[in-house]
Amino acid sequence: MRNTLINIAAFQAGWFACVLGAANGIPWLGPLLALPVLAWHLLHASAPASALKLLLVAVVAGTLFDQLLLSLGWIQYPAAYWPSWLLPFWMTTLWALFASTLNVSLRWLRGRTLLAVTFGLIGGPLAYLAGQALGALVLTQETSALLALAIGWGVMMPVLLRIACVFDGHKLDNADTNRQKATQHV
Repeated sequence: MRNTLINIAAFQAGWFACVLGAANGIPWLGPLLALPVLAWHLLHASAPASALKLLLVAVVAGTLFDQLLLSLGWIQYPAAYWPSWLLPFWMTTLWALFASTLNVSLRWLRGRTLLAVTFGLIGGPLAYLAGQALGALVLTQETSALLALAIGWGVMMPVLLRIACVFDGHKLDNADTNRQKATQHV
């Protein structure tokens, strides 16, 4: 439970650092502060190589998804510090931070596909709306962007959770695994 709470707090701190840093013209702040968060995540993994593979898969998938939305002109990021046609590095960092939650604080979503889809459909667009409200991005084609975000996150959430099962660097001990299985059948 302690690791779950640390994981939630670390993700939130990293998210705010990335978003507020970008919104205030210091886009390097989030990636810089994310380094110790991600290092802690990997150092506390029972299988660090698997945990790293999951981070890399999620970063590639998420970056390609967000780059597509940027290329379609549905989302824009402050371009004073980065080419306007290229997804900023702080967004890529957010994907790594998100991936660090899949086998820790979001583990409870495993095997609950409908709930994972719903979580993605709602949570994904809400995160981008929050980023927009804080000034880190603009949904230029808001309806199209929100629809694409809902569909994309609705698909990616269960897919990334399934990939997280394969690259589970934070395996639970047998007692926790049995408890988790018992709660999934309730």
